[in-house]
Amino acid sequence: MSPIFAEFLGTLVLVFLGTSVVSNVTLPGTHGQKQGSPYLLITTGWAWAVFCGVALAAPYSGAHLNPAVSLGLTLAGRFDAQLLTGYVVAQMGGAISGALLTYIFYVMHIRLADNETTIRACFCNAPALPSVMNNLMSEVLATAVLVGVVLFLTGPELHIAGQTTQVVGLGSVGALPVALLVWAIGLSLGGTTGYAINPARDLGPRIVYVMLRRKKAKADWSYAWIPVVGPLFGAAIVGLTYHFGMVTTNILP
Repeated sequence: MSPIFAEFLGTLVLVFLGTSVVSNVTLPGTHGQKQGSPYLLITTGWAWAVFCGVALAAPYSGAHLNPAVSLGLTLAGRFDAQLLTGYVVAQMGGAISGALLTYIFYVMHIRLADNETTIRACFCNAPALPSVMNNLMSEVLATAVLVGVVLFLTGPELHIAGQTTQVVGLGSVGALPVALLVWAIGLSLGGTTGYAINPARDLGPRIVYVMLRRKKAKADWSYAWIPVVGPLFGAAIVGLTYHFGMVTTNILP
């Protein structure tokens, strides 16, 4: 499997399972909607969605599955910048495809819902308390935790285009540990914005929601930039800090 296709497929699985657990918990008529502790179910479902995506893509691409992770690792000097664009395009394509599968899977329950905000929540994030600075800070810090942990763990050697290279990503943590990492972020830091920590995870499904709901859609584009800019900014801070604070000072090789 090529690294680009692995990123596409891994992100597709991640977003399909992640947006589906939200749909299962929130949409009317589902078995999940009848259960208690919805936030715990959602954070757990997203954690295992990450597990599945990482387990699938890790041997082939390092399993970034997230433009913020790819950017942070590039700025840290731990990822080939020439691969960055291809990885991001694949991640966005996977996120859109995964969200489309969720819509198809839950379309009957979506039709039962009489609250458009509930339907939108199945696909993309919204703040608990709207505040540009606080919401942005939440995404920056949560993503910094994600990328920071990934950077301080060594990754496997991968064979890409006939060459052996060190590709660090979520797969370098291992599928189970990274699932627990994302679970911890969700439980501890997800209460303010729903912890997008991944521009593709929010923007891709938001695009699908708008395209399929059309005139009924309430996309909230005034907020939509935060789950994109926040994770990218948080990842960039960590990546640059790692590179100039540790690599260039020979603290790390």
